[in-house]
Amino acid sequence: MKFGKRDFKIFTVTVSFITLMFAGCREDTNRYSISGRISHAEGKVLYLEELLVTSSKIIDSTRIDKKGEFEFRGITSIPTYYLLKFNSNKFITLLVDSLEQVVILADYANFEREYHVQGSEGSAHVKLLNDHLNDTRHKLDSLKSMKNLYRGSFDFEKLKLKFDEESENIRKEQIEFSKKFVMDNPFSMASVLALYQKFDNQNFVLNNIQVMKVAASALNSIYPQSGHIKALYQNTLELLQEERSEQLKRFIREQGDNSPDIVLPNPDGTEIALSSFRGKVVLLQFWSAADRNSRIVNQALVEAYRKYKNRGFEIFQVSVDTDREEWTDAIEFDNLTWINVGDMEGSRHAVNSYNIKSVPFNYLLDKDGVIISRDLKGQALDKAISNLLK
Repeated sequence: MKFGKRDFKIFTVTVSFITLMFAGCREDTNRYSISGRISHAEGKVLYLEELLVTSSKIIDSTRIDKKGEFEFRGITSIPTYYLLKFNSNKFITLLVDSLEQVVILADYANFEREYHVQGSEGSAHVKLLNDHLNDTRHKLDSLKSMKNLYRGSFDFEKLKLKFDEESENIRKEQIEFSKKFVMDNPFSMASVLALYQKFDNQNFVLNNIQVMKVAASALNSIYPQSGHIKALYQNTLELLQEERSEQLKRFIREQGDNSPDIVLPNPDGTEIALSSFRGKVVLLQFWSAADRNSRIVNQALVEAYRKYKNRGFEIFQVSVDTDREEWTDAIEFDNLTWINVGDMEGSRHAVNSYNIKSVPFNYLLDKDGVIISRDLKGQALDKAISNLLK
């Protein structure tokens, strides 16, 4: 089929029109509006700011008309935090999604404390969280004032215990409320607010890494492009690493200076003790022949062993397998020439002694059998081995 010049021009114009039409449709699908009425605010300037991870930026402003009415329109593809703001002391937080038509009703005098929001589930969640926390803070402040009022009285110590107990109960109720909100709404961006709310300038309401992990994983699966979710996800990873480091420190303190000994048979049936390798840097590696990740790690360890075995380095690999043939076949197939042991009953005693929850997993021991680090991989493992062998 051949096109003439006229046909081509018509075709080009038609395609351009369709392209613009669909672009316009895509834009419209992400358009939101924020409007409302604020009594006693005639002539005042109202700002719309986007709330970023560590700051905010003004994206629009308007002057309240004679009826107290205002309106903002904008485009967003994901739920976004905004501040509706008169000044640094008078603002409310909104969480607006595409297509939402948010309506705000308030009075200027108590704008930041009492307002009504309609047409936005996220903004309603934000208000719920902030109202509940403000109520909690008010109760705690009242108890603190009462405690100060009775300070110096003859029965102050008794009253202090009562006030402290009441304060603790109020805090627990707030913690449970926030925890339930996040667990009930793991895919809501409002959960980010719940995770970072504070009782005061120093103390977070939630200090539960597991709750944080649930929300971070859920939100990252649907809003990976959000700056707030990127920050939450990174923060969660850092806290998990800190928690693991603390677990290692506790484990080392509980075990004393040396690592618990392991005595298990190799494929030939000869029992070999971990402690027999004192004087060498040892990587205590837990694995399973049936586990794909363990087999991948083996390939990396082959190179590390080749590089350091003649410099006083040994790998003591403990199998958690129950199938002897699968275990020995994997040793041969992966060309594992270091120490391999296992009782073919899951090596439970060794697993329990080292608190192993999953494989592959490792501990790095110095020449005295002291645990130096755990779960090292790649360059981090290579660097740690090299430093210990100096």
